[in-house]
Amino acid sequence: MATARPFTLSRRPPAVASRQLRSRVVITATAASSSGGAKKHKVVFLGTPEVAAGVLGRLLEASRHPDSSFEVALVVSQPGKPRGRGNRAVAQPSPVEALAREQGLTDDAITCPAKANEPAFLERLIALQPDLAVTAAYGNMLPQRFLDIPRYGTLNVHPSLLPRYRGAAPVQRAVEDGVPETGVSVAFTVLACDAGPVLAQQRVAVGPDEQAPELLTRLFGLGTELLLQRLPDVWAGRAQALAVAQDEAQVLHAAKLRREESQLDFASTPAHVLHNRVRAFAGWPGTSGTFLVTDEASGASESIDVKIIKTRAPSASTPAASAPAGREVVWEGDAMRVPCASGSVLEVLQVQPPTKKAMAARDFRNGLRGKKLLLPTEPQA
Repeated sequence: MATARPFTLSRRPPAVASRQLRSRVVITATAASSSGGAKKHKVVFLGTPEVAAGVLGRLLEASRHPDSSFEVALVVSQPGKPRGRGNRAVAQPSPVEALAREQGLTDDAITCPAKANEPAFLERLIALQPDLAVTAAYGNMLPQRFLDIPRYGTLNVHPSLLPRYRGAAPVQRAVEDGVPETGVSVAFTVLACDAGPVLAQQRVAVGPDEQAPELLTRLFGLGTELLLQRLPDVWAGRAQALAVAQDEAQVLHAAKLRREESQLDFASTPAHVLHNRVRAFAGWPGTSGTFLVTDEASGASESIDVKIIKTRAPSASTPAASAPAGREVVWEGDAMRVPCASGSVLEVLQVQPPTKKAMAARDFRNGLRGKKLLLPTEPQA
């Protein structure tokens, strides 16, 4: 990286998984003092999903160190969402709220406003007088009234190399684009989405078969370590001056995922594009393909939608003779080989047939009991 950009470089730490941290983080909700007797800086953490719980867990772990310079004074999350069916649906806390309660934070140290501009919430922050706010996948826009409250501002852990992939789905869109490298940024929050000056940034290689959920966890773990490394600059009041403004000419937006993007069109899309989409949309919304199950003896055919969970794109050295002909799916080793556009072949390793659990492709083949698997003659909407 260019020396003119004061981004923090560090070795890659192990991925931070919130479930691992839950077994070893023990904190109290009361204010604490450092070993030297100085009052600790107050940090407000805002986050919602599982990856954000991993960030919170690491911050809590660091805050209980004898030489820690800060405490997590308040945890903010989105309200819990109902789970269950019908009248039995009960609101369940977000992973961040659940972790905070599990680790001993009391009710007065946890809050879940519907929106971050609620007057009561903002008044509570003003009364707390926090030194820093930290966000990680919080999911609510922060108004200027919020941003004006923390003494040293608000830092966001964003899993991309800003200004690339600003927005709601940075990791998924990067994987969908097939980038060989991405990264994580720690940037100051401003009113414009993900547009603030960058304090720290780290690049990482993306594996050719790495899926978005595992990459997301890896990036948030690394981003948390970058944040902790730069806290001395924050407390010294020099972080704003060290942060680097983003180049607006290099901005790339990462649009929110839509469920309708999950359908794979083998006939009109090359295999490497579909492979990247499967990797990107793993988890939610997932990907699926339409096939015809054909009984050659009776001539009967049935159309089924199969969830495509894991794939690989064959290397350029794959013999052309082994490619499927026409619309027929062939089986080779551990893979079902699906013909795609431009003569390419997508190797599908794991699927989930209708009403079944996820299974290896070879097990799916066994369940067909000798029937052929074909692509439809017309692309499916």
